[in-house]
Formats: sequence, C-alpha cells, structure tokens
Amino acid sequence: MAVSSQTVSSQPSSHIETKQLQQLATQIRRWIVQSTSAADSGHPTSSLSAVELMTDLVFAGTFRYDVEHPEHPANDRLIFSKGHASPLFYALWAAAGQVSEEELMSYRTFGSKLEGHPTARFRFTEAATGSLGQGLSIGLGMTLAGKYLDHLPYRTFVLLGDSEMAEGSQWEAIQLAAHYKLNNLISILDVNRLGQRGETMYGYDLEAYQQRIEAFGWKCILVSDGHDHSQVRNAYADACQSTDQPVMIIARTIKGKGVSFLENQDGFHGKPVDQDRLDEALSDIGELDEPVFGKIAKPDDVQLKSLESDEAEPPEYKIGEEVATRDAYGNALCRLAMKYPHMTALDGEVCNSTRSEQFRDDYPDRFFEMFIAEQNMVGAATGLALRGKLPFVSSFAAFLTRAFDQIRMLPYSQANVKFVGSHCGVSIGQDGPSQMGLEDIAMFRTIRDGVVLYPSDAVSTEALVEAMAEHRGIAYLRTTRGDTPVIYDIDEKFLIGGSKVLRQSDEDQVTLIAAGITLHEALRAHEQLKEHGIVTRVIDLYSIKPLDHATVRQAADQTKVIFTIEDHVPDGGIGEAVLTSLSDHATAVNCLAVRKQPLSGSPDKQLELQGISADAIVDAVMRFVKQDSGASA
Repeated sequence: MAVSSQTVSSQPSSHIETKQLQQLATQIRRWIVQSTSAADSGHPTSSLSAVELMTDLVFAGTFRYDVEHPEHPANDRLIFSKGHASPLFYALWAAAGQVSEEELMSYRTFGSKLEGHPTARFRFTEAATGSLGQGLSIGLGMTLAGKYLDHLPYRTFVLLGDSEMAEGSQWEAIQLAAHYKLNNLISILDVNRLGQRGETMYGYDLEAYQQRIEAFGWKCILVSDGHDHSQVRNAYADACQSTDQPVMIIARTIKGKGVSFLENQDGFHGKPVDQDRLDEALSDIGELDEPVFGKIAKPDDVQLKSLESDEAEPPEYKIGEEVATRDAYGNALCRLAMKYPHMTALDGEVCNSTRSEQFRDDYPDRFFEMFIAEQNMVGAATGLALRGKLPFVSSFAAFLTRAFDQIRMLPYSQANVKFVGSHCGVSIGQDGPSQMGLEDIAMFRTIRDGVVLYPSDAVSTEALVEAMAEHRGIAYLRTTRGDTPVIYDIDEKFLIGGSKVLRQSDEDQVTLIAAGITLHEALRAHEQLKEHGIVTRVIDLYSIKPLDHATVRQAADQTKVIFTIEDHVPDGGIGEAVLTSLSDHATAVNCLAVRKQPLSGSPDKQLELQGISADAIVDAVMRFVKQDSGASA
C-alpha cells in the first residue's frame, strides 16, 4: 500500500472568510470559558487547543450536515474521541444556532443534556465518548457502513487527543482502517503536548506520530500551527482527496490557547477559570460586538437504499440429535440473514470456532473480519449499530473481557449490539483455563438494561438468536463448544425473560436450576436421584437477565431447597442471580459453580473436579437431604 504524507503551510485565502472564522473562533472560545466557569467544572484548556481545528472543519465547507435533519443518511459524522473537550463540542453547535446561550450555560448541571462528556441525550452526539481510546474505532465502524454497506458519500471525522494515543485500542483501529482502505475516515490529532499530569509521551514531536501512523498505511498531514486558519483549511482540502487511505491530520496546538495565563501551562487540566479571573480571560480572548454564528454546508441529496426483508425458514432439528449450540448460532445467522437485511457479523479471527464463518461464506459483503483486536471490534460494532446496522459480535467469551470498557459504554450511545461468546466454562476441556470463559455472565449482567441468554440445545439457540435480533438493546448469548442433545421440539417458543420447567411434580423436594451444559447434567442427576427416592424439579434458566422471577419464586415456595448449577465462577453468575431474586425468601439456595483452579483435561473430568457434573449434583443433593432429615428428626 502506498503511504504518503504532507506538511501544509499558510496559503493566501479569502480575507472575509478568514475574518469570519476568526470571529467564530473568538465566540467559541468565550463560550468555552464562560460555560465551564459557570459550572465550576470541565476541561476548558483541552477545548481551547482545538478551536481552530474544529471551527474550520465545521464552518469552512468541509463538514456537510443538515442540522434540521440529523438523521439525513449523507450527513458527515463528527466524533469527539477526546470527550472531555465537550465544552468545545457544545459551543460548536451553539455557533451553528442549535444550542442557545442559556442552555450552554447549563453545562454539567443536573438534568442538562450538555453533560460532562457527550452522550446520546444530546441530539448531535454521534456516540458517547470520554473513556479515551474509543472514538476512532467507532468512527471506523461508521465508515465501514458508509463505504461497504450503504455506499454513501459521507465522511467520518474523529477528534483525537495526543494523550489517548498511548491506548492500544487506537492502534487496533489504525491497523483495521488501513486494511479496509477507509479513505472516508479522517482523524484530527490535537497535539497540545500536555496531558492530565504533565507532558505526553512524544510532546511536540509531530514526526514521531507521523512515522508510527504512516507505518500502518495511513496518509498523514502535518500542520505546524493548528491555530492558523489557512494551514488547517488546506489540510482538510488535502485530506478529502484521499482515494484509498484513511487520513490523519497531525496538528501542533497550544493547550489553553487564547488565555494568556493558561497557554501551554501544566497543572490546569480539568480546571475551569475562577470567577475572579473570568473577565481577564475573556479580555485575552477578545471582545465581540454581538454573538457570531456560522452556517454548515448541507450534504448531497441522496437516498438510503431500502432493503427488502424476507421471512426465514424454520430450523430443522430432531429431538435427541447431537448439535453444539455454537453450530446452531452459525446456522441461525444464515437462516435469519434475509429476514434482517441490516444484520452484519464481526469476528475476531476465530469465526471457524464461533461458527460465524457460515455467515461469512454466505454473506461476505456483510461480514467484517476484525482479527485479534477485540476492543476495536466492539467499537466498530458500535459505529455500525449507530448507522442503523444490526451487528452480531462473536469471539471466545474469555476474550470479550478485553473489550469490557467498550461494552460498558454502549448504553450511553444507545447502540443496538449483540454479542455471542463461545468456548464457555471448564467444559471446553483440554485447552485449559486461559481459553475458558468463566466471568462472562457476571460481566454482561452488569450492563444496564442488558440481556444475558444461555441456551442448552440447538432449538433454543436458534430461537434466542432471533429473540436477540428482535430485541432493541445490548444482548449477550453464551454458546457451548461440545455437542449437546436437542431436548426441545422445533416449535417450542423462547422469550427473553422466560425459563422452562422441564421436570415437575407435586412431590418435588428439591429444585435444580441450570442452563447450557449444566442443564444436561441436571437432567441426568434428576434421573439418578429418582432411584434414591428424591424427586427434583428441573428448570432451564436460559434467560439469566432478565430473570423469570415468578417461576424461581414458585419453585422456592414449593420445594425445600434450590441448587443452582453453572459452568461459571460463583461471583455474578446464575447462583447470584437466583439469590438476588430470593433475597426475601427463606428457602435455602446452594450454588454449585467453578470454584477450583481449572486444569487441562477432558470435559467430564473438568465438570467432576468443579462439582458440577451429574454425579456431583447427586452427591450434593443427597448430603442436603440427609442433613435435613437429621435436623427434622
């Protein structure tokens, strides 16, 4: 891949246009200082450094956006990865006439949509940011949608801070953007030299950034003075000419620019101007006779092509047939692809294990290989979702933990992303503990309004994949590596928030609650316990969040004890979900879970070691019954 770079210098430009931009920059600087001072909170210095970079982008004709129709399909996208520069972000929209000065002064107050870091509550926020190192991946996902799925002319612009370039997720995104030749992705690196506690890794060494970023296949444009309107505008003009490379504009700026006592000074990060120095700061910035507003160029009048939906054929499985739920997941993606034409799939170089390779082979234009870069994969899925796609993200459950920061931010963007984790629990066998997803249920249960599903056979897997597709919001589905028997009829219905009572009678003494691989162990234990005269109820808790509280509480009312059995650590898993549901109930709950250091070995030996095999369940139940009988006597 050809790599190119350029250093731009000042060129003559229209005196009127430059004067207007200077006035806009002055107005925006005043609002930045005033809003943060009024809030007595925020990051004015980080905002002041990027004023010209953003003013020239938004108001000099490069950025195209219909402010009356934020949903316009051809609108350019603007993401502040350095979300702490939100005072600048909001001031830009105020300068565009979309935020009143009164609202601007409500910044960071309780209930205001102008929050400390942008979220979806503010209508012009493309994605929630603030946890650094995420904006570029989200922008990558948006450009994938524009270039490869919707074939629209919009560009995505991402403002980056120099401090966040130490994040590994940035370099994951940089690699993938070059791989996919995303010339519609333009990033602006605000090199203001100072981080939160001092100088950044490379300070003002623009060439250090250039050498590293170009090595990954990007076009780099150096701007020696990021406050020179002519240099900045010329950089944007050059960036928009790229045909097969993403572009990084690397601009030297001054932190705190415009306020003499803040400029290039350490120790002012995240500190507003004190009220007693506010007039001095505003005097430094300059006065204006009246507020100044700018116009944003409108995008091309293009239409997003509508996609036709077609009904999916029902799956075909027979009771007793041995099928891994990961195989059923791959089957479900392909079966549902035409019903959900916006469905896409992303995988982290393990699609032959997660089985998303079936979708890759059948729908290659809707599959994106993200390689072993899970943080970027989740960020890209966020961008795709925010452009109206239905991304299914799959990897080993253990590896999704790397991307928890990106996952936890999803609700603040209101992004509709689905996750599937394979190779869960000790039952994967000989691969050993590094590959065993043992924390994933707990992780996804913490996500606000998230859904956590754990099917036990192929029929329930296919039904729950479709339920995820129908559900609006974050959902996680856990699959099993080994084959398990089909136990449900093909017409069985599975609802999010439901469960299945598979064994039940009026004589039930004990309830066994399980999901996935341990459900089959519980069913075998049920048969063995019958031989000992112990009658058990068996519940398939396939929906761990939301939980079927009614069924769980009924079991607690009607049996003496509940045993939960899970191939997961006890912390945050099925057992704790049930305990929470029964926090006001007297029935005892015993949690059988992975409590010992896993080893490499056969699945059967792994389950036995952890006390979650059928035999181990039987032993645990019989001990309880014996103790209970002794206590009753």
